[in-house]
Amino acid sequence: MDTIWIAGAPFRLVEYASEADLEAAIVDLQVPLFGPHRTYLDVKRKIGAKGGLRAIPEGYLLDLSGSRPKLYVAEVELASHDPLRHIAVQILQFSLAFEEEPLAVKAILMAALKAQPEAMRAVERYITLRPEWRGADHLLEHLVTENDFAALVVIDQLPENLENVLEEKFRFVVATMELRRYEDQNGARVHRFEPFLAEVAADIPNSPGSNDMGQPAIDTSDIDTVVVPARSDGFEAVFLKEDRWYAIRLHASMRPQIKYIAVYQVAPISAITHIAPVRDIERWRDSTKFVVNFSQPARAIGPISLVKGGRVRHLQNLRYTTKERLEKAKTLDDVW
Repeated sequence: MDTIWIAGAPFRLVEYASEADLEAAIVDLQVPLFGPHRTYLDVKRKIGAKGGLRAIPEGYLLDLSGSRPKLYVAEVELASHDPLRHIAVQILQFSLAFEEEPLAVKAILMAALKAQPEAMRAVERYITLRPEWRGADHLLEHLVTENDFAALVVIDQLPENLENVLEEKFRFVVATMELRRYEDQNGARVHRFEPFLAEVAADIPNSPGSNDMGQPAIDTSDIDTVVVPARSDGFEAVFLKEDRWYAIRLHASMRPQIKYIAVYQVAPISAITHIAPVRDIERWRDSTKFVVNFSQPARAIGPISLVKGGRVRHLQNLRYTTKERLEKAKTLDDVW
Protein backbone atom coordinates (compact mmCIF):
# COMPACT_ATOMS: atom_id res chain seq x y z
CA MET A 1 0.00 0.00 0.00
CA ASP A 2 1.25 3.49 -0.88
CA THR A 3 2.18 5.20 2.41
CA ILE A 4 3.89 8.44 3.33
CA TRP A 5 5.22 9.35 6.76
CA ILE A 6 4.69 12.76 8.31
CA ALA A 7 6.20 13.54 11.72
CA GLY A 8 6.58 9.81 12.32
CA ALA A 9 2.95 8.98 11.55
CA PRO A 10 1.85 6.87 8.54
CA PHE A 11 -0.62 8.31 6.04
CA ARG A 12 -2.05 5.71 3.66
CA LEU A 13 -3.36 6.31 0.17
CA VAL A 14 -7.16 6.47 0.05
CA GLU A 15 -9.44 6.67 -2.96
CA TYR A 16 -11.82 9.53 -3.64
CA ALA A 17 -15.44 8.53 -3.17
CA SER A 18 -16.40 10.00 -6.56
CA GLU A 19 -15.32 12.48 -9.21
CA ALA A 20 -17.29 15.11 -7.29
CA ASP A 21 -15.12 14.33 -4.26
CA LEU A 22 -11.97 14.90 -6.34
CA GLU A 23 -13.44 18.09 -7.82
CA ALA A 24 -14.09 19.42 -4.31
CA ALA A 25 -10.45 18.78 -3.40
CA ILE A 26 -9.32 20.73 -6.48
CA VAL A 27 -11.43 23.72 -5.50
CA ASP A 28 -10.19 23.59 -1.91
CA LEU A 29 -6.52 23.30 -2.95
CA GLN A 30 -6.58 25.51 -6.03
CA VAL A 31 -4.03 28.08 -4.79
CA PRO A 32 -1.28 25.56 -3.90
CA LEU A 33 -2.24 23.45 -6.92
CA PHE A 34 -2.19 26.16 -9.57
CA GLY A 35 -0.34 29.09 -8.02
CA PRO A 36 -1.41 32.62 -7.06
CA HIS A 37 -1.83 33.86 -10.64
CA ARG A 38 -4.16 31.14 -11.89
CA THR A 39 -7.85 30.84 -11.11
CA TYR A 40 -9.88 27.65 -11.25
CA LEU A 41 -13.50 28.19 -12.24
CA ASP A 42 -15.66 25.37 -10.94
CA VAL A 43 -18.49 25.57 -13.46
CA LYS A 44 -20.25 22.80 -15.36
CA ARG A 45 -22.22 24.05 -18.33
CA LYS A 46 -22.83 22.36 -21.65
CA ILE A 47 -20.82 23.79 -24.55
CA GLY A 48 -21.26 23.31 -28.29
CA ALA A 49 -23.85 24.27 -30.89
CA LYS A 50 -27.40 22.96 -30.67
CA GLY A 51 -27.80 19.98 -32.93
CA GLY A 52 -24.03 19.50 -33.00
CA LEU A 53 -21.50 17.87 -30.72
CA ARG A 54 -21.97 19.03 -27.11
CA ALA A 55 -19.96 18.39 -23.97
CA ILE A 56 -19.78 19.43 -20.32
CA PRO A 57 -16.29 20.28 -19.01
CA GLU A 58 -15.66 19.96 -15.26
CA GLY A 59 -14.23 23.47 -15.08
CA TYR A 60 -11.75 25.96 -16.53
CA LEU A 61 -8.30 27.11 -15.48
CA LEU A 62 -7.65 30.78 -16.19
CA ASP A 63 -3.89 31.39 -16.35
CA LEU A 64 -2.97 35.03 -15.70
CA SER A 65 0.70 34.42 -14.90
CA GLY A 66 2.02 36.09 -18.07
CA SER A 67 1.32 38.91 -20.49
CA ARG A 68 -0.52 36.48 -22.76
CA PRO A 69 -3.35 34.91 -20.72
CA LYS A 70 -4.26 31.27 -21.30
CA LEU A 71 -7.34 29.16 -20.79
CA TYR A 72 -7.45 25.42 -20.09
CA VAL A 73 -10.63 23.38 -20.31
CA ALA A 74 -10.59 20.91 -17.42
CA GLU A 75 -11.35 17.20 -17.35
CA VAL A 76 -11.41 15.58 -13.88
CA GLU A 77 -11.17 11.81 -13.80
CA LEU A 78 -10.67 8.84 -11.49
CA ALA A 79 -8.11 6.23 -12.51
CA SER A 80 -10.66 3.49 -11.82
CA HIS A 81 -12.87 4.71 -14.70
CA ASP A 82 -10.86 3.37 -17.68
CA PRO A 83 -9.20 6.79 -18.09
CA LEU A 84 -7.22 6.17 -21.29
CA ARG A 85 -10.28 5.74 -23.46
CA HIS A 86 -12.61 8.06 -21.56
CA ILE A 87 -10.27 11.04 -21.24
CA ALA A 88 -9.26 11.02 -24.91
CA VAL A 89 -12.91 10.98 -26.01
CA GLN A 90 -13.88 13.73 -23.57
CA ILE A 91 -11.05 16.04 -24.61
CA LEU A 92 -11.86 15.56 -28.29
CA GLN A 93 -15.47 16.46 -27.59
CA PHE A 94 -14.41 19.51 -25.58
CA SER A 95 -12.17 20.80 -28.38
CA LEU A 96 -14.83 20.36 -31.09
CA ALA A 97 -17.60 21.89 -29.00
CA PHE A 98 -15.32 24.78 -28.00
CA GLU A 99 -14.61 25.58 -31.66
CA GLU A 100 -18.29 25.49 -32.60
CA GLU A 101 -19.53 28.03 -30.05
CA PRO A 102 -16.64 30.06 -28.59
CA LEU A 103 -18.83 33.02 -27.64
CA ALA A 104 -21.11 30.72 -25.67
CA VAL A 105 -18.03 29.62 -23.73
CA LYS A 106 -17.22 33.28 -23.10
CA ALA A 107 -20.70 33.79 -21.65
CA ILE A 108 -20.20 30.78 -19.36
CA LEU A 109 -16.86 32.15 -18.16
CA MET A 110 -18.28 35.61 -17.51
CA ALA A 111 -21.15 34.14 -15.48
CA ALA A 112 -18.65 32.07 -13.49
CA LEU A 113 -16.53 35.14 -12.72
CA LYS A 114 -19.57 37.07 -11.55
CA ALA A 115 -20.52 34.15 -9.30
CA GLN A 116 -17.01 33.99 -7.80
CA PRO A 117 -16.11 37.55 -6.65
CA GLU A 118 -12.53 36.66 -5.75
CA ALA A 119 -11.98 35.28 -9.25
CA MET A 120 -13.39 38.46 -10.78
CA ARG A 121 -11.10 40.55 -8.58
CA ALA A 122 -8.11 38.54 -9.81
CA VAL A 123 -9.08 39.32 -13.42
CA GLU A 124 -9.58 43.00 -12.60
CA ARG A 125 -6.17 43.19 -10.90
CA TYR A 126 -4.59 41.61 -13.96
CA ILE A 127 -6.31 44.09 -16.28
CA THR A 128 -5.01 47.05 -14.29
CA LEU A 129 -1.49 45.90 -15.19
CA ARG A 130 -2.31 45.34 -18.87
CA PRO A 131 -3.82 48.41 -20.56
CA GLU A 132 -4.30 46.43 -23.78
CA TRP A 133 -7.34 44.79 -22.19
CA ARG A 134 -10.41 47.00 -22.11
CA GLY A 135 -12.13 44.85 -19.50
CA ALA A 136 -13.04 41.31 -18.49
CA ASP A 137 -15.31 40.88 -21.52
CA HIS A 138 -12.48 41.81 -23.90
CA LEU A 139 -10.06 39.48 -22.12
CA LEU A 140 -12.44 36.51 -22.22
CA GLU A 141 -13.26 37.06 -25.89
CA HIS A 142 -9.55 36.92 -26.68
CA LEU A 143 -9.18 33.66 -24.73
CA VAL A 144 -11.98 31.87 -26.60
CA THR A 145 -11.52 33.28 -30.11
CA GLU A 146 -7.79 33.92 -30.56
CA ASN A 147 -5.96 31.48 -28.26
CA ASP A 148 -5.29 27.88 -29.23
CA PHE A 149 -7.45 25.33 -27.44
CA ALA A 150 -5.74 23.73 -24.43
CA ALA A 151 -6.91 21.10 -21.95
CA LEU A 152 -6.05 20.20 -18.37
CA VAL A 153 -6.52 16.69 -16.95
CA VAL A 154 -6.58 16.24 -13.17
CA ILE A 155 -6.61 12.62 -12.03
CA ASP A 156 -6.11 10.80 -8.74
CA GLN A 157 -3.51 8.37 -10.09
CA LEU A 158 -1.82 9.09 -13.42
CA PRO A 159 -1.61 5.96 -15.62
CA GLU A 160 1.91 5.36 -16.88
CA ASN A 161 1.12 5.82 -20.57
CA LEU A 162 -1.65 8.43 -20.38
CA GLU A 163 0.58 11.38 -21.27
CA ASN A 164 2.01 9.49 -24.26
CA VAL A 165 -1.45 8.62 -25.54
CA LEU A 166 -2.73 12.19 -25.23
CA GLU A 167 0.31 13.60 -27.03
CA GLU A 168 -0.10 11.12 -29.87
CA LYS A 169 -3.81 11.84 -30.26
CA PHE A 170 -3.82 15.65 -30.04
CA ARG A 171 -1.75 18.45 -31.51
CA PHE A 172 -2.89 20.97 -28.93
CA VAL A 173 -1.59 21.23 -25.36
CA VAL A 174 -2.97 18.73 -22.84
CA ALA A 175 -1.48 19.30 -19.38
CA THR A 176 -1.85 16.59 -16.74
CA MET A 177 -1.84 16.71 -12.93
CA GLU A 178 -2.01 13.96 -10.35
CA LEU A 179 -3.72 14.68 -7.04
CA ARG A 180 -3.43 11.88 -4.49
CA ARG A 181 -5.04 11.84 -1.05
CA TYR A 182 -3.78 10.16 2.12
CA GLU A 183 -5.28 9.63 5.58
CA ASP A 184 -3.87 8.65 8.96
CA GLN A 185 -5.63 6.40 11.46
CA ASN A 186 -7.49 9.39 12.92
CA GLY A 187 -8.90 10.54 9.59
CA ALA A 188 -6.54 13.50 9.12
CA ARG A 189 -5.84 14.06 5.42
CA VAL A 190 -2.92 15.25 3.34
CA HIS A 191 -2.57 15.54 -0.44
CA ARG A 192 0.40 14.85 -2.69
CA PHE A 193 0.81 16.71 -5.98
CA GLU A 194 3.25 18.64 -8.11
CA PRO A 195 2.04 22.24 -8.51
CA PHE A 196 1.11 23.38 -11.99
CA LEU A 197 4.29 24.51 -13.78
CA ALA A 198 6.28 24.10 -10.57
CA GLU A 199 9.52 24.41 -12.56
CA VAL A 200 8.80 28.00 -13.56
CA ALA A 201 11.00 29.80 -11.07
CA ALA A 202 9.21 33.06 -11.95
CA ASP A 203 6.58 31.90 -9.47
CA ILE A 204 9.02 32.35 -6.59
CA PRO A 205 7.38 34.99 -4.38
CA ASN A 206 9.09 38.30 -3.68
CA SER A 207 11.65 37.78 -6.42
CA PRO A 208 13.50 40.90 -7.63
CA GLY A 209 11.59 42.54 -10.44
CA SER A 210 8.16 41.54 -9.20
CA ASN A 211 5.74 44.41 -9.55
CA ASP A 212 3.55 45.89 -6.84
CA MET A 213 0.68 43.56 -7.75
CA GLY A 214 2.83 40.52 -7.04
CA GLN A 215 3.20 39.42 -10.66
CA PRO A 216 6.33 37.27 -11.22
CA ALA A 217 9.60 38.77 -12.39
CA ILE A 218 9.78 36.55 -15.46
CA ASP A 219 6.81 36.77 -17.80
CA THR A 220 5.77 33.15 -18.38
CA SER A 221 4.66 34.10 -21.88
CA ASP A 222 8.26 35.06 -22.73
CA ILE A 223 9.88 31.84 -21.52
CA ASP A 224 11.96 30.32 -24.31
CA THR A 225 14.74 28.47 -22.48
CA VAL A 226 15.01 25.43 -20.25
CA VAL A 227 17.98 25.13 -17.87
CA VAL A 228 19.01 21.60 -16.91
CA PRO A 229 21.45 20.50 -14.18
CA ALA A 230 24.25 18.15 -15.25
CA ARG A 231 27.23 16.35 -13.77
CA SER A 232 30.56 16.69 -15.55
CA ASP A 233 30.53 13.24 -17.17
CA GLY A 234 27.05 13.62 -18.66
CA PHE A 235 27.78 17.19 -19.71
CA GLU A 236 30.89 16.16 -21.65
CA ALA A 237 29.56 12.92 -23.13
CA VAL A 238 26.02 14.02 -24.07
CA PHE A 239 25.51 17.79 -23.99
CA LEU A 240 28.77 18.56 -25.84
CA LYS A 241 29.45 15.41 -27.89
CA GLU A 242 25.95 14.25 -28.82
CA ASP A 243 24.35 17.70 -29.22
CA ARG A 244 21.30 16.65 -27.23
CA TRP A 245 20.05 16.15 -23.67
CA TYR A 246 17.83 13.46 -22.19
CA ALA A 247 15.75 12.23 -20.41
CA ILE A 248 13.90 15.18 -18.91
CA ARG A 249 10.34 16.09 -18.04
CA LEU A 250 8.94 19.10 -19.86
CA HIS A 251 5.57 20.58 -19.03
CA ALA A 252 3.09 20.27 -21.89
CA SER A 253 2.32 23.99 -21.92
CA MET A 254 6.02 24.92 -22.05
CA ARG A 255 7.23 22.59 -24.80
CA PRO A 256 5.95 24.72 -27.71
CA GLN A 257 7.81 27.75 -26.33
CA ILE A 258 11.27 26.19 -25.81
CA LYS A 259 13.81 27.48 -28.33
CA TYR A 260 17.02 27.09 -26.27
CA ILE A 261 18.51 24.76 -23.68
CA ALA A 262 21.17 25.82 -21.18
CA VAL A 263 23.16 23.67 -18.80
CA TYR A 264 23.94 24.26 -15.13
CA GLN A 265 27.03 22.29 -14.14
CA VAL A 266 26.65 21.12 -10.56
CA ALA A 267 29.31 21.48 -7.83
CA PRO A 268 32.13 22.17 -7.83
CA ILE A 269 31.45 24.40 -10.87
CA SER A 270 27.95 25.49 -9.74
CA ALA A 271 27.23 27.68 -12.75
CA ILE A 272 25.35 27.90 -16.04
CA THR A 273 28.10 27.51 -18.61
CA HIS A 274 26.65 26.63 -22.04
CA ILE A 275 23.59 27.19 -24.19
CA ALA A 276 22.35 25.63 -27.45
CA PRO A 277 19.48 26.31 -29.88
CA VAL A 278 16.80 23.60 -29.97
CA ARG A 279 16.07 21.76 -33.21
CA ASP A 280 13.24 19.66 -31.87
CA ILE A 281 11.89 17.90 -28.78
CA GLU A 282 10.97 14.22 -29.02
CA ARG A 283 9.54 11.63 -26.69
CA TRP A 284 12.38 9.73 -25.01
CA ARG A 285 11.84 6.09 -25.88
CA ASP A 286 8.60 4.73 -24.43
CA SER A 287 8.49 7.03 -21.44
CA THR A 288 6.94 10.25 -20.18
CA LYS A 289 10.27 12.06 -20.61
CA PHE A 290 11.81 13.88 -23.56
CA VAL A 291 15.05 14.30 -25.47
CA VAL A 292 16.00 17.80 -26.60
CA ASN A 293 17.98 17.79 -29.86
CA PHE A 294 20.22 20.77 -30.69
CA SER A 295 20.31 22.50 -34.07
CA GLN A 296 23.88 23.67 -33.40
CA PRO A 297 26.62 22.66 -30.96
CA ALA A 298 26.41 24.31 -27.55
CA ARG A 299 28.40 27.50 -27.04
CA ALA A 300 29.93 28.77 -23.81
CA ILE A 301 28.27 31.59 -21.87
CA GLY A 302 29.00 33.24 -18.57
CA PRO A 303 29.74 31.41 -16.41
CA ILE A 304 26.58 32.47 -14.56
CA SER A 305 27.55 31.40 -11.09
CA LEU A 306 25.75 30.45 -7.92
CA VAL A 307 26.08 33.09 -5.21
CA LYS A 308 26.95 31.70 -1.80
CA GLY A 309 24.15 32.76 0.52
CA GLY A 310 22.16 34.08 -2.45
CA ARG A 311 18.45 33.77 -3.06
CA VAL A 312 18.78 30.98 -5.68
CA ARG A 313 20.09 27.67 -4.41
CA HIS A 314 21.80 24.79 -6.19
CA LEU A 315 19.75 23.65 -9.16
CA GLN A 316 18.62 20.07 -8.63
CA ASN A 317 15.84 20.05 -11.23
CA LEU A 318 15.25 21.87 -14.50
CA ARG A 319 13.97 25.44 -14.54
CA TYR A 320 12.60 27.75 -17.18
CA THR A 321 13.81 31.24 -18.07
CA THR A 322 14.52 33.42 -21.10
CA LYS A 323 17.60 33.63 -23.29
CA GLU A 324 17.58 37.38 -22.82
CA ARG A 325 17.92 37.07 -19.04
CA LEU A 326 20.75 34.56 -19.42
CA GLU A 327 22.66 36.86 -21.74
CA LYS A 328 22.46 39.72 -19.23
CA ALA A 329 23.00 37.71 -16.04
CA LYS A 330 26.18 37.62 -13.96
CA THR A 331 24.84 35.28 -11.25
CA LEU A 332 21.92 32.89 -10.79
CA ASP A 333 20.18 35.55 -8.71
CA ASP A 334 20.04 37.67 -11.87
CA VAL A 335 18.32 34.85 -13.77
CA TRP A 336 15.62 34.10 -11.20
